[in-house]
Amino acid sequence: MTEISELARRAPLGTLTPGTVSPLRAVPAHINRPEYMFHDGPEVVTASDVKDPETVERIARAGKIAADALALVGEAVKPGVTTDELDRIGHEYMVSQDAYPSTLGYMGFPKSLCTSINEVICHGIPDDHRLEEGDIINVDITAYKDGVHGDNCAMFAVGDIDEESALLIERTKNAMMRGIKAVAPGREINVIGRVIEAYAKRFDYGVVRDYTGHGVGEAFHSGLII
Repeated sequence: MTEISELARRAPLGTLTPGTVSPLRAVPAHINRPEYMFHDGPEVVTASDVKDPETVERIARAGKIAADALALVGEAVKPGVTTDELDRIGHEYMVSQDAYPSTLGYMGFPKSLCTSINEVICHGIPDDHRLEEGDIINVDITAYKDGVHGDNCAMFAVGDIDEESALLIERTKNAMMRGIKAVAPGREINVIGRVIEAYAKRFDYGVVRDYTGHGVGEAFHSGLII
């Protein structure tokens, strides 16, 4: 069996197709918008990647809102639920906390969170697709509050999943935690990525280098590239 055929056996191409995307959800006018909502193109932020304690605290508060939204969405993951419904849950929680859903309108993205099912690597757009038993789904949520972003994501199992999928989720989380433990003052940023990749290779997993980890703060995606 060739390497390509072995990869195809372990991770066969899926049959997922885009569904219908609902209209943009409203955000109350009193909630502050990120700067990229006021111009075309990518965000324009010149803030330093080194944050003072007050800014770190604001990032933590925004991150807590995003984490609480992620937990609520995760509780709703089950067979038959649409990814658009997951988007509604996350959106309504964030705006209830006077936070702006960072993805909404970012570079034209039409939803308040990302839902990536099975073979979708990342940044999937919520639509009327219904989750099925055995799916795995990544939910990525970012909240903007008090001038900074807080970002997080997680994988969820839809009902009962096969062993290979369960191991993928477990080992990917372990890789992330090892990367987090590698963070230290004075250490080169690329050490984090090397630690993650080395762990993934133990299981013959690939690391998608086209998409990276990143810093947050005043910018949705800061200059810290993992």
